[in-house]
Amino acid sequence: MLEEPPTGRKLSLGEGLEKHPLENRWALWFFKNDRNRAWRDNLHLVTKFDTVEDFWALYSHTQPVSKLSSGCDYALFKDGIEPMWEDSRNKHGGRWLVSLAKQQRQSDLDRLWLETLLSLIGEAFEEYGEEVCGAVVNVRSKGDKIAIWTSEAENQPAVTFIGRVFKERLGLSPKVVIGYQAHADTATKSNSFTKNKFVV
Repeated sequence: MLEEPPTGRKLSLGEGLEKHPLENRWALWFFKNDRNRAWRDNLHLVTKFDTVEDFWALYSHTQPVSKLSSGCDYALFKDGIEPMWEDSRNKHGGRWLVSLAKQQRQSDLDRLWLETLLSLIGEAFEEYGEEVCGAVVNVRSKGDKIAIWTSEAENQPAVTFIGRVFKERLGLSPKVVIGYQAHADTATKSNSFTKNKFVV
């Protein structure tokens, strides 16, 4: 269902094509780090969409994540949830975090981010889909990160199911271990090391 339209053929509303609605409405956010501005002022809502076709139109017109400058983020969240810990849907939640080596930016980052997006909009997390808030990709000089955010860090069955599906959809080796961090733990750490609450 979530297949990209054939290349070379432009889809337009004028052709009378029926769009395919998604289960949720989604919002794409962009963050560009400017140390002279407050963090919140660096976060910008790009657009919202709720159909398969509008997703692909947006995806094809946004800069690939591998081409973003260091310090930039994309975030895709359900409409009504902002990509910040303080949002009421996020504050008791956490994130499954995949950290990439620097050399993976060119080889893997775009593919892994697209697979993450398709997992979200395609509702890959089945009965635990309501627990999913969104996903963030951080482009950083030390290594990029992709994370799926969930709403309730204490809901172990949901969190572990989401983590397993996320890992499987990304095609990660069974030997690769990814960790889940509660936002409350991350927010209180002054350094970048936060203990994993769960691993898969």
